[in-house]
Amino acid sequence: MALTNIFTGADGTLDVAVAGTDTEKADFDAITGAYTIGTIGRVTDVEVCVKTDLEEFYEIGKRDPQTLHPGNVHISGKIGRAYINGALLYLLLGRGAKETVGTTTIQPRFVLNLTMKDPAEPTNTLRIKVFGVRFQEWGVHLPQDDFVMEQVVFKAITIASADTEAGSDINVAFPEAA
Repeated sequence: MALTNIFTGADGTLDVAVAGTDTEKADFDAITGAYTIGTIGRVTDVEVCVKTDLEEFYEIGKRDPQTLHPGNVHISGKIGRAYINGALLYLLLGRGAKETVGTTTIQPRFVLNLTMKDPAEPTNTLRIKVFGVRFQEWGVHLPQDDFVMEQVVFKAITIASADTEAGSDINVAFPEAA
């Protein structure tokens, strides 16, 4: 049976985990250790977008495509946060976020884990894992009469979904390829 829960933003958490090369892992550990982040709190407007390029093939004299061929997959998204502490800027710039000039910039690569759990059905969860994430943009908005917000835009390499219903994982069993 498929999960039928309806979630709100208040039902989700966003965690970051290490990924990448040894140097990227060391820099990620240094950043997350200094800021003691794992769960990114107070996030809003988290978006994850998966786009697949589809190429249409048309036969002469036909209006509708004959076939659609899958192409490149693009994974991107954005995160808004009502808390500023420099951690996300360090994850964007790596060593380049320090004030010293001439350091090698190694931008850490990491995993975003989005977990949604309805308090009314705590055994049913939806997890979306986004792998190979790197921040592309960071910005801060200082409105006169509202909350200060920072926002990051990211791109990623791959994405996975893990649904859990009543304590057991839901796995899709694909047939063997011929």
